[in-house]
Amino acid sequence: MTIADILMLISVFCIWSLLLVNVILIVAGYLYYIQIENKPVAPLEGEPPFVSIMVPAHNEAKVITKTVESLLALSYPHDRYEIIVINDNSSDNSSVLLGNLQARYPGRNLIILNTDNVIGGKGKSNALNLGFKQSKGELIAIYDADNTPEKTALTYLVSEITHDATLGAVIGKFRTRNRDASLLTRFINVETLSFQWMAQAGRWKLFKLCTIPGTNFIVRRSIIEQMGGWDVKAIAEDTEISFRIYLMGYKIKFQPKSVTWEQEPQTVKVWFKQRTRWAKGNIYVIVKNIPLLFKRSARNIHFDILYYLSIYVLLLTSLVMSDLLLILHALGYVSTTIASFSSFLWGLAIILFIVGTFITLVTEKGEMKLSNVWIIMLMYVSYCQMWMVVAAYGMYAYLKDLVFKREAKWYKTERY
Repeated sequence: MTIADILMLISVFCIWSLLLVNVILIVAGYLYYIQIENKPVAPLEGEPPFVSIMVPAHNEAKVITKTVESLLALSYPHDRYEIIVINDNSSDNSSVLLGNLQARYPGRNLIILNTDNVIGGKGKSNALNLGFKQSKGELIAIYDADNTPEKTALTYLVSEITHDATLGAVIGKFRTRNRDASLLTRFINVETLSFQWMAQAGRWKLFKLCTIPGTNFIVRRSIIEQMGGWDVKAIAEDTEISFRIYLMGYKIKFQPKSVTWEQEPQTVKVWFKQRTRWAKGNIYVIVKNIPLLFKRSARNIHFDILYYLSIYVLLLTSLVMSDLLLILHALGYVSTTIASFSSFLWGLAIILFIVGTFITLVTEKGEMKLSNVWIIMLMYVSYCQMWMVVAAYGMYAYLKDLVFKREAKWYKTERY
């Protein structure tokens, strides 16, 4: 057996191991969906707890009015929540638009916190810390500036967390508001449903673990106070805070009936910038928490640490290695006796990917259509391959920031 054969076998084994893990998560997620589909969310009992909704915003004039109006229209008792918009060092007319909203809704708890480049402009985590100082709710809810949550979204989140003292946070689902804007947004819509919320459902079903998605979630105030706020060095503040909540002994539950709709990037350039930021942020969290793999007290999050390590290091390396070996074999530069076997497994993996992804889509209204099969097939040969570039560049960007000791800053996603 040649060195090329050994490398190919290792790559195939790693790829299929991770593929099977994701299949298991999808199956478990589907079972969770069936379990809760017709199960109503428990109603709130007694006086609802006061909630502080925080919206970090930087140059969000295109979307901020619609977002705030959606939050003002929530079905949660209006005297039991406040909305704090952190208009963080914006250079557009966001402050004017937000001021107009305050004038239009004088009797509502709408607080606008305008910051400058001295105390603000240092990233989402810093903005959340500034907003938290102004908040008074016993529960803290976070929504991104491009979100339009459904009216019941907050009520469902609060109901879950008030009925279970073991929950430190509860997350909802986010959907793609502009899914029909371009082929890219169609891909993102599939990715969101299949590889984000279905995987979240599977992880909750199997391990009672979820990762905070950055929007449409609620967390106990006492937890934020105990951990000293958000880590200002963390770009992926959602993943980072999830790990710390786990370590405090709390669970994070997924309630998919709480839904918010958000804008997604409509061009590859904007998408690439956003996703490399996510990758870089997740790599920071991985590196920060690797020592916990050697602590028994942190065994409840070992799966997540290993999962992220596998995705960003093991899977990326294996995919690049196997593709490179197949190309070199076809060109005659290396010889491997299992190239045909590897190609067979590659084809089988594609079939499994298409079938598994399509099954997850049928759980959503409006997504059960055969045209999605073609979208998924095209997604595999294009969008999924682009992920490798994103992960590699995210690693490069993380190392570059580490070497030059750059501070976190706002990475603005273009709005439409």
